[in-house]
Amino acid sequence: MQKENNTAVPSATTARNRHRKRSNEVVPEPSKANGGNLLVDDRNKYKSMWIRTYSTVWMIGGFALTVYMGHLYITAMVVVIQIFMAKELFNLLRKAHEDSHLPGFRLLNWHFFFTAMLFVYGRLLSQPLVNTVTSDKFLYQFVGSLVKYQMAICYFLYIAGFMWFILTLKKKMYKYQFGQYAWTHMILIVVFTQSSFTVANIFEGIFWFLLPASLIVINDIFAYIFGFFFGRTPLIKLSPKKTWEGFIGASVTTIISAFMLANILGRFQWLTCPRKDLSTGWLQCDPGPLFKPEHYTLLGWVPHWFPWKEISILPVQWHAICFGLFASIIAPFGGFFASGFKRAFKIKDFGDSIPGHGGITDRMDCQMVMAVFAYIYHQSFVVREGISVEMILDQILTNLTFEEQQTLFMKLGQILQERLGHS
Repeated sequence: MQKENNTAVPSATTARNRHRKRSNEVVPEPSKANGGNLLVDDRNKYKSMWIRTYSTVWMIGGFALTVYMGHLYITAMVVVIQIFMAKELFNLLRKAHEDSHLPGFRLLNWHFFFTAMLFVYGRLLSQPLVNTVTSDKFLYQFVGSLVKYQMAICYFLYIAGFMWFILTLKKKMYKYQFGQYAWTHMILIVVFTQSSFTVANIFEGIFWFLLPASLIVINDIFAYIFGFFFGRTPLIKLSPKKTWEGFIGASVTTIISAFMLANILGRFQWLTCPRKDLSTGWLQCDPGPLFKPEHYTLLGWVPHWFPWKEISILPVQWHAICFGLFASIIAPFGGFFASGFKRAFKIKDFGDSIPGHGGITDRMDCQMVMAVFAYIYHQSFVVREGISVEMILDQILTNLTFEEQQTLFMKLGQILQERLGHS
């Protein structure tokens, strides 16, 4: 009898364990099996489409207005986007219970954020700022001092934040605090790396910012449209609603759009001219060989009834094809990375600030990858090598004091007079 009771207990325990295991298993829903997550199978897809379209129209309208207003306003828009992205990412690992025991800890995150902003934008905008105040001697000397000591100022601000962090460490909270410290620095790397390249592209000419950003938008829109109407074959498990039909359709559309859009944008000087200062006026400059049209005769290639006998192509359009290829094939992997990241943290979106789209970070995942590529491509394959007069003047205005510049002017004048005398 005792033996029977002993054998009954394990059997009951085993039955409970089996029941517990069965209860923890996730039973797949019939609607989600075999690609049920695809847009073509979504019953609410038309409602979500209209919400997404409404938000997209507002975003494109606001973006176009900002671009029309010029370089400084676009830079300001990038700063605002950065702040929203940082806020969404800071909140991702935030725990209300732990934060309640750490007053002022969130403020420390923003201290590091604005210190990084001062460092990055100080390095990027120092030369345009100096060029803006050259006419005023006092402002020029003041700005020159700020530029000279900008790195030291940022370093001591960071050290102050570092000491602040050490002084706020609390027992039983070490793991959470150090995790937040590492997470904050990761956010700064992700956010400011792409934004620094974005701002650099803006001041090289709005064209080099607008074309890559527009291609990402075009690729995203047409991937959604092709996937909405024709999507049947899942593309990647990280993003169940992404399909091969949407990916291929968007790729073809983006590459064609890149070639055509470059021809349109490249004909406006205020888009192609680089900005050397922080003024807001419209720009006039020599567009350079990339933006001067080349004419090709179509005789022998087209039938006699074809209305156009020659076409005009800007050389920059061939570069635009490379942008289109990257935007359609490589940049979407930024979105896949973000999808995997969200799955790791078991969230649908980074935020809810944009109806139908999620948060700001959800819209910037591919843009971050594209901005870095656009800058590297421009510096590697577009910018002409060698030293120009503008580069030398920039170095003189940045690194020499007003008195040293006067001395250089006098010596250069003497050297030129001597050469003219010998000739």
